Amino acid sequence: MVEKQADWWEAARILLLSRKLDQLEEEQLVPQGKIKYQFSAGGHELAQALLAQALDHPHDAATVYYRSRPLLLACGLSVTEALAAGMAKTGSPSQGRDVGVVFNLPRRRGLTILPASGDVGAQYTPAAGWAQAIRYRERVLGESDWDSAIAVACGGEGSTAANGFWAALNLVTTENVPLLFFIENNAYGISVPAECQTPGGNLAANLASFNNLLTLDGDGTDPLDAWDVITQAVTHVRSGAGPCLLHLRVVRLGGHTFIDDQAYKPEELRRVEVERDPLPRLQEFLRQNDDPHGERWTALEAQVQAELQAALHEAETLPDPQPTETARFLFFEGAAPLQGGLRPEGALLPLSDSQPLSSGPRINFVDAVRRTLETEMRLNPRMLVFGEDVGVKGGVHGATLDMQAHFGPDRVFDTSLSEEGIIGRAVGMALAGLLPVPEIQFRKYADPAHEQISDLGTLRWRTANNFAAPVVVRIPVGFSKKTGDPWHSVSGEAVYAHTLGWRIAYPSNAADAVGLLRTALRGDDPTFFFEHRALLDTPDGRRPYPGDNFCLPFGRAARLLQGDELTVITWGAMTPRCLEAAKAFSGRVTLLDLRTIVPWDREAVLEAARRTGKVLIVHEDTLTSGFGSEIAAQIVSQAFTDLDAPIERLTTPDLPIPYNIGLMEAVLPSVERIRQKIQALLAY
Repeated sequence: MVEKQADWWEAARILLLSRKLDQLEEEQLVPQGKIKYQFSAGGHELAQALLAQALDHPHDAATVYYRSRPLLLACGLSVTEALAAGMAKTGSPSQGRDVGVVFNLPRRRGLTILPASGDVGAQYTPAAGWAQAIRYRERVLGESDWDSAIAVACGGEGSTAANGFWAALNLVTTENVPLLFFIENNAYGISVPAECQTPGGNLAANLASFNNLLTLDGDGTDPLDAWDVITQAVTHVRSGAGPCLLHLRVVRLGGHTFIDDQAYKPEELRRVEVERDPLPRLQEFLRQNDDPHGERWTALEAQVQAELQAALHEAETLPDPQPTETARFLFFEGAAPLQGGLRPEGALLPLSDSQPLSSGPRINFVDAVRRTLETEMRLNPRMLVFGEDVGVKGGVHGATLDMQAHFGPDRVFDTSLSEEGIIGRAVGMALAGLLPVPEIQFRKYADPAHEQISDLGTLRWRTANNFAAPVVVRIPVGFSKKTGDPWHSVSGEAVYAHTLGWRIAYPSNAADAVGLLRTALRGDDPTFFFEHRALLDTPDGRRPYPGDNFCLPFGRAARLLQGDELTVITWGAMTPRCLEAAKAFSGRVTLLDLRTIVPWDREAVLEAARRTGKVLIVHEDTLTSGFGSEIAAQIVSQAFTDLDAPIERLTTPDLPIPYNIGLMEAVLPSVERIRQKIQALLAY
């Protein structure tokens, strides 16, 4: 194997370009108010420029952070685009939607830059997901063009204290997938010394005995040392030998941002940092080896300065984004993204029948979920199911029973106890063209993954449809048929209704579960699929199986009863309770089961509210800011003059669900309380 040689003059070009770009922003554009956020990469440039040269596989990808612009420039980001990003102009990777240093870049040369996050430490588990997808596409799908690709997670030393880093570290070392942690240690997280992030300030030294992980340490400001250790790390990961953590000592010549004067740094340290500046060190290296009189360096400086001025002129003439475009791309709108999900590669299964079979066998809710998953797995080799205990055990609720035996451990597998790792890896897998279907065991257990969930929901919007990551997250929710408690019985759909970019399915029976789950699995948007625990294996949730092709559109409520005097709106496990309570009022009550929360069927709700003039909303989530509040607000806004009574809500009070069965039933809306509320409204 011939050792790859560095292109030192290309590294010099990127270093000069990045440094002069930082200086232009700090000295001119920030004072002029044209850029609001400026994060200098001064001192980090050399290591990133060399990393880009080492990553030349067409399926290499990297997650980056706010000091990664030199890497972006080396991967094909133009100076005009870089300036436009900071100036919030069109022509930038986010079209003015995101902070200028929060980048994304579909592959141009070298590698794909996956969508960055503004959350420190959130970049690691998506990179691990891409690494796992590399192995899956090469070994399971037999796509040889993915062989030897790697993923890279770039971050500063401060980010290694975050949950996401440790989740990814555990993931890649247990799964042995091709990930390189590229850690740039400039010794400070804003003003906090590295010793406060990790003992002794050197993560590589602390992780030297970590199983299945090669740790390397190098000087990211020294040309030869940096290139040697970077190529060693990339070669190790690319060979399949396992993940690697590369710790590079760099310097942060500027403040954390342009307003940071670094007064917290000792003067002696700042003097040493200037001495370690990689720019003069590379200049001297080239003088000794290729440019004894400095003529080529001088010419390169002039070339870079001319490129910068031309780009500035072009960027300043770019228009601001149109306000009318702001709402685009929160959800799929018909155009495939450049990267992510199944649609760009033509692998997405089409939606099919919206009519169920007329005489299928009655089936439990949980069996309906499992049968739908298995049917879609057989049709779609890119679909994977994973989570805690979903493999050999078949899930703590039995929804994946025997699926690992049917489809193998590469497609149905257990994960570590890390919801951050479960959702974060799903993001990376989806970006790499797979369909991840993770399970979170209970609704409250999703809380540690909230950062990844929030970032995923806005990913398509933040990248202006450059990227998308359709993920279907299954979560059992709510109380069970035998008991409740504060930890396993959370419904909490209102929180996710506030989480932008997610669709939410909340079926009340087996037939709807089949149709909504299949629609989600053949869709283009991240989706929460709620499976109520009290319906999984009870008569209330059983329905005739609607068939292996049945798809149910989102945003279409089910009218379970037709009446003229009162509309009751509900979803989930409150549906059978409302149905039972309304039996005493034949012909007087219209009962709507929403079935999906995002989107919800406004038209059906408003039609029924206008026709009956009275509305009762029943849900299991708590009263304050529950989703019923949004429904009530819409009815008041759109149908106020048609109302004959105040809109009423019957919910769980603002309390956790108790463990004691009697206490649980005391806080949940019961059939009797629903009946009493219906009767009172009818008599109003």
